Amino acid sequence: MRRVLKWVLVGAALFGGLFIAWKLSVGIFKVIRPDPVPVTVYRLARGTVEETVTNSKAGTVKARRRAKISPEIGGRAAYIGFRPGALVRKGEVLLRINDSDLKASLALTGQDLATSTATAREACLAADLAQRDLKRSLELKDDRIVSAEMLDRLQSQSDSAAARCQAARAGAERARASIDLARANLNKAVLLAPFDGVVADLKAEVGEWVSPSPPAMMIPPVFDIIDPTSIYVSAPLDEVDAGRIKTAQPARLTLDPYPNRSFKGRVTRVAPYVQDIQEQNRTFEVEVDFDDADFARTLLPGTSADIEIILKAVENVLRMPTYALLEGDRVLVFNDGHLKAVEVKTGMRNWEFTEVKEGLQEGERVVVSLDRAEVREGARASIRDEMSAPKDGT
Repeated sequence: MRRVLKWVLVGAALFGGLFIAWKLSVGIFKVIRPDPVPVTVYRLARGTVEETVTNSKAGTVKARRRAKISPEIGGRAAYIGFRPGALVRKGEVLLRINDSDLKASLALTGQDLATSTATAREACLAADLAQRDLKRSLELKDDRIVSAEMLDRLQSQSDSAAARCQAARAGAERARASIDLARANLNKAVLLAPFDGVVADLKAEVGEWVSPSPPAMMIPPVFDIIDPTSIYVSAPLDEVDAGRIKTAQPARLTLDPYPNRSFKGRVTRVAPYVQDIQEQNRTFEVEVDFDDADFARTLLPGTSADIEIILKAVENVLRMPTYALLEGDRVLVFNDGHLKAVEVKTGMRNWEFTEVKEGLQEGERVVVSLDRAEVREGARASIRDEMSAPKDGT
């Protein structure tokens, strides 16, 4: 019995020793052979690679036709025709100022015109009469019936009457011009829409005093009208790209309110000068119109935007993400659980994709997660995530 117990104890001790030795060997193996590094890879595929230029600072959505307007004269607002967001047509009344005094002035000038016209008629009738008397007297001159002194007096009376007629007519014309002036002042009390558009802002209410808003004075305009059919994006580009940008070049636009989306456009204007503001990189402005005019109408001027102008493109070429490139045009390829460094010959590239001309084949998996020190040539690795080409192939 004792012998059996002894062998059981010996067996247990031997088993325990073997177990401990196995655990120690496993631990040592793990230290010597670490776990594979998880990496993200991109499977090479064919697509389009473009050479592009992007703006150096944030661009802005703008409207080519935008009017910040106020009435030409000051006064109290008696009528407001439209509120912010309303659609207006050219010539519609936006605002009318209390114009009772201006209407009274117009009526007064009308009375002055009537008086001046009557006075002119009377003066001209008197001038006609004086002219006829002079003519009759001149016909009697040869018969020595009318003295020379009488003829001189009649001539003077006729000339004076003619002058009074002319002056009265000038007075009537002046009164007529006063009516035009009074009517023009009355028209200034009405603010009309300068074009078809949308009311973006309103800075007055009925009963409030409104004033003209000259450019040199810090008085906010009463109305802000925007033509939604004239929306475009303006953005600055670095001066080094000035020789490569031309009108009609295709472009892509991105907007902060629409993340992960881009919109097609076309260059419509390249500024003919470079801005040389001190303490700022020298840039030149570029304007890009949206291909989708209906979408452009929905945008709010002032929205941040970026443009990417496409200089040239190659299609159906092998490509990889540009950020997968290492120094010396090398990449890390996932190959049978290890990372292998491969030199590649590249072609056209932009910030997103680079054309691969030699060194890689379609379908190979290139490592794109290069932000860790353990991701290096020769390391054991496992695929944590695999990226694929965009569905649109661009």
